[in-house]
Amino acid sequence: MASDILQATLQLALAAAPWLLAGLAVAGLVRALLPQERLQAWLGGSSVGATARGAVAGAPLPLCSCGAIPAALALHRGGAGCGPATAFLIGSPGIGIDSLAISYVLLGPLMAVVRGLGAVVTALATGLLVGAGSLARQTPPDPGPDDVGGDACGSTCGSTCGSTCGTEAAPAPASPGRLAELRGGLAYAFGDILDDIRLWLVLGLLVAGVLLATVPPDALAAYGSGPAVMLLMALVGIPMYLCATAATPIAAGLLVAGVSPGTVLVFLLAAPITSMATLGVYRREMGNAALVRYLVGIVVSTVALGLLLDLALAQTGFDPLTGVEAATEWLPHWLEWAALIALVLAATHPLRVLRRLRAARSA
Repeated sequence: MASDILQATLQLALAAAPWLLAGLAVAGLVRALLPQERLQAWLGGSSVGATARGAVAGAPLPLCSCGAIPAALALHRGGAGCGPATAFLIGSPGIGIDSLAISYVLLGPLMAVVRGLGAVVTALATGLLVGAGSLARQTPPDPGPDDVGGDACGSTCGSTCGSTCGTEAAPAPASPGRLAELRGGLAYAFGDILDDIRLWLVLGLLVAGVLLATVPPDALAAYGSGPAVMLLMALVGIPMYLCATAATPIAAGLLVAGVSPGTVLVFLLAAPITSMATLGVYRREMGNAALVRYLVGIVVSTVALGLLLDLALAQTGFDPLTGVEAATEWLPHWLEWAALIALVLAATHPLRVLRRLRAARSA
């Protein structure tokens, strides 16, 4: 059992590493290229428009739940409201251009379209729920002793103090060159943000490895379909780490095994949207109350969408199994290992340690 858990955890780490590196790169670009004023104007507050823009902006990006964490943190700490940042955090891993293409082949055109729309709807509904709760919050959550650096107000600089940061901060110096901005953004993403999330990522991947080794998703096919099974699928899928692309062949197997398309849709939405790693980082960044609304929004939205899909298919008699066929791996194995090694090196900062040792010796 222990070897199975370790093997599952390693496989998850290999699958997550390229997308996490991509997410950190996106976070660096967001930090470097999008000024705080534009973020506050585009994603600031908790309005329906800002939250919708956060959901739609995240949907095309091919990021898993781990890869979306650093990008969403950069948005929130750069001035985005809690609702729009949450919508981006859900919309980005819920669907992407890559997983849409595979969904079309494995699940058929109907499930591909419903999956894309369902991810945006879930992101919008949950973002609005979290945003409404943040408006009633009187004080921001304690960011903790480790949340230092990056922004003038730390991790609490979002919808709760976004305008304050702009007024209390010292006058900005002359704008550096674009190359210097890119370097600074990447240094922030692979430094401050990665330092904040690395422990939660490791713990989350370990928990997800235990779940995958002991509760295979395919075993849920034996329970049939219905609201209770959809709720179970959502509760089991939420703590798992499965990117949208990796969840697609499992969903195809569930469809072939006789699980209703609505139940499969709940799995397709809940499993990629979040994970134990996301939950830990989200709680630290947004607070306990926002985490509760985040979970309620995901569960209620995905189950409601699953019920609506089954009802619509029952009325029309359409069979969504058309077009289901086997999937092939499209990321080379050497790239996953290279990304994992690079991620470990970035998280452990060996060059930073060497510089400190040299500085101590010279002193």
